[in-house]
Amino acid sequence: MELTRKLEILADAAKYDASCASSGAAKKNSRDGLGVGSTGGAGICHSYTPDGRCVSLLKVLLTNVCLYDCHYCINRRSSNVTRARFTVEEVVQLTLDFYKRNCIEGLFLSSGIIRSADHTMELVIEVARRLREVHHFRGYIHLKTIPEASQELIETAGRYADRISINIELPTESGLTKLAPEKNLIRTQEAMGRIRLKIDESREKPQRNAPTLTKPARKLPFATGQSTQMLVGADASSDATVLGRADQLYKSYQLRRVYYSGFSPIPEPSKLLPLKPPPLVREHRLYQADWLLRFYGFKVDELVPDTAPDLALDIDPKLAWALQNRGMFPVDVNKAPRELLHRVPGLGVRNAERIVTARRHCRLHVADLKRLRLNLKKCLPFLIAADHIPRAGQLDSDGLLRKFLPMKQLEIDFNAPQSTAADALAARSGEF
Repeated sequence: MELTRKLEILADAAKYDASCASSGAAKKNSRDGLGVGSTGGAGICHSYTPDGRCVSLLKVLLTNVCLYDCHYCINRRSSNVTRARFTVEEVVQLTLDFYKRNCIEGLFLSSGIIRSADHTMELVIEVARRLREVHHFRGYIHLKTIPEASQELIETAGRYADRISINIELPTESGLTKLAPEKNLIRTQEAMGRIRLKIDESREKPQRNAPTLTKPARKLPFATGQSTQMLVGADASSDATVLGRADQLYKSYQLRRVYYSGFSPIPEPSKLLPLKPPPLVREHRLYQADWLLRFYGFKVDELVPDTAPDLALDIDPKLAWALQNRGMFPVDVNKAPRELLHRVPGLGVRNAERIVTARRHCRLHVADLKRLRLNLKKCLPFLIAADHIPRAGQLDSDGLLRKFLPMKQLEIDFNAPQSTAADALAARSGEF
């Protein structure tokens, strides 16, 4: 098979893996003439460096041949798809050629399982090893590892890659048993735990000496982080289950990111799979809730309580929480603690910090908040400023509900008393 045809097949097969962002990667460059490639500048799959710059990655599979028969995967053993396989040297040469044409600045490499997990990992590692040691490639490398592979091979992968990741795929063991019988949640988490230990160990060690021509420079002797991906909508898991698993992964293994990938129907699907994909907005709401868990101090049961285990699709999670907890508002921007400001709809962490800094010098007015570029339309009903106090009962008014939700979603009687209208909306949708 011609190389271009292989690239067409294996690049397309890799598109289902969302966990390829490069945030947190060590910044490197080739200005010193000691290597090829960098994680800077602009360039197939876009990701970002720690300082916010965009990088482009060649995102491919080594092969889409696979021994596993995961029902949700288009490359599963029983799937009727065209198969292809790169040699190690072909991937290395493609990476270098695309880089020299200014198309990419790094590589995201995954693979189907061939022969065994260890054999596949050896091939993936060999690609990274040749790039680093033979061609002195110093661009970003993300390797998708296999939890069934030996610990020694996963550790070796981490020495050549900026980031390594293991896809957990589904949030529950029962889901994996049903849809991916060859995979095991406990085994995956054990592999994540070993990776975390190696990352922690590498951060405690002093940096290596200055680079030489015969020894490529690495800022750290192990990957700078790990990530994972969960499918959404392939099984019956609620948003509470998905976010609960993500929260556990963040706390236990210090993952950089958990990526949520909405299930997409595949050709000739298994009878165990749903016929339709979940609403695309569900994936978006999960990312919003994930952000609140990581940076805003929210807990899973605050965003998805037992009475409403799925996120609302027509309103963002932070606003939904605020409307459900209207007794905590409005808050005074001149007095409220930072943690409470983080919970105001439309107010981000950066602007909360700006408010805390600015109010040390003067009392803040609405004009000051406007200069701080707050989303006043969303924030003001929940805030008190020096010259602004929300009208009594405004947070319970039908007008506020109309403001945040499209009219077509409010099939209730707005001529009813205010509390009745709000309660009816909450009872109907389970969102607040």
